[in-house]
Order: sequence, then C-alpha cells, then structure tokens
Amino acid sequence: MNDTPGWASPGSAPSDGPQPGGHPPADETQPADQQHQNPHGPAAKWSPVQPPPGQWSAPTGAGQPGPTPPPPGGPGWGAPPPPPAGPGGPAGYRGWGSGWGGPPPAAKPGVIPLRPLGMGEILDGAVSTMRAHWRTVLGISLAVAVVIEVVTVLLRGFVLDDRAGTDALDDPSATLSEVTRAMGDVLLSSAVVSLVQMIGMVIATALLTTVTSRAVLGRSVTTREAWQDARPQVPRLFGLIFLLLLIGVGIGAVGVLPGILVVVAGQTEAGAGLIVIGALLAGVVALWMLIRFSLASPALMLEKQTIGKSLRRSTKLVRGSWWRVFGIQLLATIIANIVAAIVVVPFTLIGAATSDDSFSGFVEGDGGLSWAFLIISGIGAVIGSTITFPISAGVTVLLYIDQRIRREALDLELGRAAGLPGYAPTDPAPGS
Repeated sequence: MNDTPGWASPGSAPSDGPQPGGHPPADETQPADQQHQNPHGPAAKWSPVQPPPGQWSAPTGAGQPGPTPPPPGGPGWGAPPPPPAGPGGPAGYRGWGSGWGGPPPAAKPGVIPLRPLGMGEILDGAVSTMRAHWRTVLGISLAVAVVIEVVTVLLRGFVLDDRAGTDALDDPSATLSEVTRAMGDVLLSSAVVSLVQMIGMVIATALLTTVTSRAVLGRSVTTREAWQDARPQVPRLFGLIFLLLLIGVGIGAVGVLPGILVVVAGQTEAGAGLIVIGALLAGVVALWMLIRFSLASPALMLEKQTIGKSLRRSTKLVRGSWWRVFGIQLLATIIANIVAAIVVVPFTLIGAATSDDSFSGFVEGDGGLSWAFLIISGIGAVIGSTITFPISAGVTVLLYIDQRIRREALDLELGRAAGLPGYAPTDPAPGS
C-alpha cells in the first residue's frame, strides 16, 4: 500500500511487502547514518519519490510551488478551500462550491430539455416550436384557418343569416312557437359553425402534433411529411373528438333531466332551480372528464393507439396530476384567448363600422350581418387562429411528453431517438 499524500501514483515504491528473510533491505542509496536517523524506519514504506516540501497538489509546471495546505483540523481540512476574493474567482473555480458533484444539465436536442418540465418550460416549448419551425407551423395553421373561415363566412352569408334572426327573442308579444323557432335557428347556426371549426381544429391538431414531436428531437418536418405521418390516424381522431362531445352532451342531459321533469310536472320554480343546480354539477363533472381525457389526442397520434386505448392512456397519465394538468391547460387557454381577442376584436369593430348598418346597428343588434362585416371579421379570425392553433396544440403535446417523462422515463427513449451520446442502449455502463 502506498501512503504517500499528494500526487504520487500508487505502486511507485520499490516494494510494498516484506522481503523473504524477515526485514526488508535498507535503501542502499542513502548513507547508513541517515538510515538510522529515520524515525519511521523502513516499515513506514514511504515512496522514495516525494513531492517538494509544502506542495500537496499536482504541480502545474516545473518549478512552480503549489498552494500551502491548511493546518490539520482547521477550516477547510479535507474540504474545498473557501472562494477567493474578487468576482468569480480564478478561471476554473466553478467546479468548487455548491455545484461540486451536482447533476449535469439535461440534454436539450430540441425545444425542451429531456427532463420533467415546469409550466413555464411547457409554454416556452410551444412558442419555441412555432418560432423555430415557423414555415411549417404557420403554414399549417394559416391554411386550416383560411379554409375554416371561408366555409364559415359562406354559410353565415348565404344560409344561416336568414335563419338566425332574433327578432322574436326581443319581441315581448312573440308567441311560444315563434320564440322556440328563433332559439332553434340560433342553436342550429351555432352548431354548424362550431362543427366546421371543430373539423378544422382536429386537422390542425393532428398535423401540429407531428411537428411538435419532431421539434422535441431537434428535427424539422415539412407539411407533406406531417400529413403523411398523421393521415392514418385522422379518422380515429375525428371519432375521439365525436365521442368526447357525446360524453359531454350526455353528462349535461343527465344533469338537467330532473329539473325538466319537475317543470313538466307543473312545478316551474322548483324545476328551474333544479335545472340550474343540475347544469352546474354537470359542468363540474364534464370538466373533470375533459381534463382526464385531455391527453388522449397526442396518445392516439404519437402512439398510433385506438380510441379506447388512447382514452385509457390519458387516464393513466393524468391520474394523480389532475390539478397540474388542469392548471397548465387553463393557463394556455387563457393566453390563447387573450391573444385571439387582441387580434380579432379590432377587426370586428372595423367590420361593424364599415358595414351597411353602421356601428350603432351592430351594437344594438337590430341589423343583419353584412358581407363587409363577415369578410373583415373573418380576416381577423384567420390571423388569430393562425397564432393560437400552435400554442394550444403545442402545450397539449408537450404536457403529454412531460407526463410520460415523469412516469415512464420517456427522456431516455427521446435521447436515443435524437442520437445523443450516452443514451444508446449499447453504451457501456460507467466503470465497466
């Protein structure tokens, strides 16, 4: 064994064990009187090659003395020295202190680091995807938004505007049949517009899911490649959205049904109260279900799952993290709506001011929807949707990836897929 402190390498002593015959031979290179003056004797087994006096660390150059060590038992003995005076200390001093032995920073091949993410990192990743791959992302969003608004404007201008009159709703002398028909027309108009917008959002979400997943690996993808990858799952994605809508409508119907039955029985006030309470409870349950299944869409697209398996995957990933998922989705929705309002509201006001019925008619609600208003407000809606589609889809995909990193160590698979060193399954373990 070598007991030499400092930089002397083990094994440099001539012998580490007793020689045959009892005592080890004395060093023949030293005089005999110096051999007897050694207080430790030959049994100490010190290396004959010793560092210069006072030099306890590896020398940095010939003839350059090292720092003087602190006395035994004093401050800093066996620990890193205190930081020297001056901002930052000398070069290379960052390895000491609180960062000594800390975990290395996570690899970041793309828009997010490969580790569990915070809320700000998820939002930043969605924006970074749009900024880094703006041609593909904005191209997809713009194309889908234009198609949606063209169809919406044509439907509202030629078909729905005549049916969606609300004069009967504002007329106190209107009969029950007139009010019922007016409400039906309004609901039909809203349902048709919502259906068109939902179809466009499904297609945009499918394409942007592929783009975001590639952006996590630091890879770009064209619109054609994104469509080829997403096309086999688009019908299932439509089925998933339709199933979620049916679940929401079913929960709402169950909630208000008792109140409706009480109203039919003649207890109008009690029935109205039950309808309000039932609607509130149904809304809470529907929100809980919506967040519980909010990660089903990326699970279906990225894992190529069926509708049922994607719902189960979302339930598994959200379990125990419902409030966190709800908070991030709520914040993303608020941000997207604020951005959309900043863009859409000015165009809506301009369209109302330049329409045939003037701004006062639009505010009072006694005028129809002119073509000028529909076109100008549609331009604002296109711009708003182009910006908000990537944010909403990106947050959902990154939240799905974050939950899988936390529960299933997906970061290892992402590192291998990105080709990062140290993530390949064939890499030898350290020290092997």
